Amino acid sequence: MFDDTYYTIAGPAEGLYKEKGSKFLAFAFPVRTPEEVKGHLERLRKEYFDARHHCYAYILGPTKDAYRANDDGEPSGTGGRPIYGQLLSADLTDTLIVVVRYFGGVLLGASGLANAYKTAARDAIDHAEIVEKTIDVLYRLYFEYAAMNDVMRIIKDFGLVPTNQDFNLDCRLDVSVRQSQSNRLYDAVAQLRTVKIEVL
Repeated sequence: MFDDTYYTIAGPAEGLYKEKGSKFLAFAFPVRTPEEVKGHLERLRKEYFDARHHCYAYILGPTKDAYRANDDGEPSGTGGRPIYGQLLSADLTDTLIVVVRYFGGVLLGASGLANAYKTAARDAIDHAEIVEKTIDVLYRLYFEYAAMNDVMRIIKDFGLVPTNQDFNLDCRLDVSVRQSQSNRLYDAVAQLRTVKIEVL
C-alpha cells in the first residue's frame, strides 16, 4: 500500500536563536504556491528592512518535488540549506521557513552560521502545530436522476461527502477520495453503466 498522507503545519509559527550578539528570527508559514512564498518574503523584508539577511527554504506538494533554498548573501550553503534540512528532517511539505538575521558584530564562521540557521528553523518547527493531511483525488460524476440511489449508496459505502452537487434531470456531483481508495471508488462507479466519471 503506497502512502497517501503528508505532513505540514497548521498555521504560522516563530522561533529564535541568539549567538554572539547575532539574532536569528525564524518564521514558519503553511504555503501552497510559489506566489504565497513570494508574498511572505516581501512582507518580512518590509517589516525587518534593517536586518542583514533573510535566508529561507520551502518545500511544496505532497511528493515534495518543488523546493528551494536561498542563502540571501550568506556564504554558500550556510543559510538556506540548513533550513531546508530541518524541513526534511521534520518530514514537512507545503511549508516555508524564513530566518531573519540581525548581525551582532562577531563573525560566526561557516559552521557557526549553519548551526544558527538550523537551530532557529528547528525552534520555529517546534513551536508549530504539525498536521497530517491526505492526498486526495477529486472525481466528477455525471448521471441521470434514475441512477441517484445507486450513486449515493456507493458514496455512503466509502464514507464520502459530495462537495459540489447539482440534481436536475441530468445530475452532477463532485466527490473527493483518498488516493489509496481512488481506484476502488472508480471501479465501483464504473460498474454503474449509466454513470460517467471523470478526474478533475
